[in-house]
Amino acid sequence: MKNKVIVILDDNAVTRDIIKRNLKKHGYATFTAMNFNIAKEILQKEKPDLIITDLMMPDVSGLDVIRYVKENHTNTEIIVLTGYPTINTAVDAVKLGADDYLTKPFTDVELHLAVKKTLEKAEARKSLSIATKNDFETKFGIIGKSKLMLEVFKTIEKASDIKSTVLITGESGTGKELIARAIHYGGKRSAEHFVPINCGAIPETLLESELFGYRKGAFTNANVDRDGFFQSADRGTIFLDEISETSSLMQIKLLRVIQEKEVYRIGSNSAEKVDVRILVASNKDLYELVEHNRFRQDLFYRLNVLTISVPPLRDRGNDILLLTNYFSSKFSNEFGKPAPEFSDDVLEVFKKYIWPGNVRELENLIHRLIIMNEGECISLSDLPELMKTRQETRYDINKPLKEVEKEHIMNVLEYVDNNKSKAADILKIDRKTLHNKLKQYE
Repeated sequence: MKNKVIVILDDNAVTRDIIKRNLKKHGYATFTAMNFNIAKEILQKEKPDLIITDLMMPDVSGLDVIRYVKENHTNTEIIVLTGYPTINTAVDAVKLGADDYLTKPFTDVELHLAVKKTLEKAEARKSLSIATKNDFETKFGIIGKSKLMLEVFKTIEKASDIKSTVLITGESGTGKELIARAIHYGGKRSAEHFVPINCGAIPETLLESELFGYRKGAFTNANVDRDGFFQSADRGTIFLDEISETSSLMQIKLLRVIQEKEVYRIGSNSAEKVDVRILVASNKDLYELVEHNRFRQDLFYRLNVLTISVPPLRDRGNDILLLTNYFSSKFSNEFGKPAPEFSDDVLEVFKKYIWPGNVRELENLIHRLIIMNEGECISLSDLPELMKTRQETRYDINKPLKEVEKEHIMNVLEYVDNNKSKAADILKIDRKTLHNKLKQYE
């Protein structure tokens, strides 16, 4: 939150100085005002992000300050300070439009947390409000402006211009197929077929015939020659999703296709040349599978020419808000309903939630909320119980590392409904390691 501008309005010089020193320590630009007239000049000139004002001053009431700021400086947030043991006036201030209040005396930590929280909420609202239709129409048809996604976009551009195999990694629901499509349609093969295959969804006994095709009479019910997916993708791109789910035998055959650029139909002794760009994806760590002899090393190195790691949604910052607004607009239009607003509390939960199902989970959630919501605003009570129970807690600096690890692992398990495979994927460990750690905790 550096480079944010904050005005401190208080008739007490000592209070102004203490707040100023505290905020400057955290990188904020600060201006102080001993009265409302000085504050108005600063507000007009500096367009600050936040004003911190005392409620009781000789020349003006803090409530009047709030009214003025809300009417004339809508992008400036407000925190009020009150020195009275009762907080009724502070609550009135919040009702008028103040974003938070602090009761004197307050600690440096309490001040910093209040400022940080208020500015983060403002950023969330801003990100959501500027997410117009043009924000959704990105170069690759993928929504995202976070640093991590901008790096992904750069790699897509590089991958589109080469013929090499690309390995796309990332958790389930992060949009690996979207990345593959972006590579295909951004390259020279864009006019040809893009053929996506989920290797984990096709039974092993059928996968070879589906990929490579077969000759008439190769097996029962093989009444005609049939092309496989590789032949269908000739001169275009084939996308093999969940490549980690293929058997060792199939991996050998895929290795040959990559090396020789040819396939054998079932029932045929002659090879057929294919000109296919191969993109593969996995939600598992292939290198770790190689280490445990569960994936062929030679195939891994053939696939791992260029790797694109798609970040999980929880690491994409304000992209969560852009996607929220996109899905809200999409489903509201679909159901002929006005797009609802999302309360600050809901946006805060969205940014802190772990999103084990990533973008797919967010899309399904917004879909459900739009269907069920009858009002103009989505509030905390509309969220699933699991999300509502996830609250920010103070960080205990004295907690041992083992205890922090245990707490994190248990939290991840809770949010994936005790699905150990999903938990292991999120934690970037294998199931055996997870099992051993759980055994230790018991």
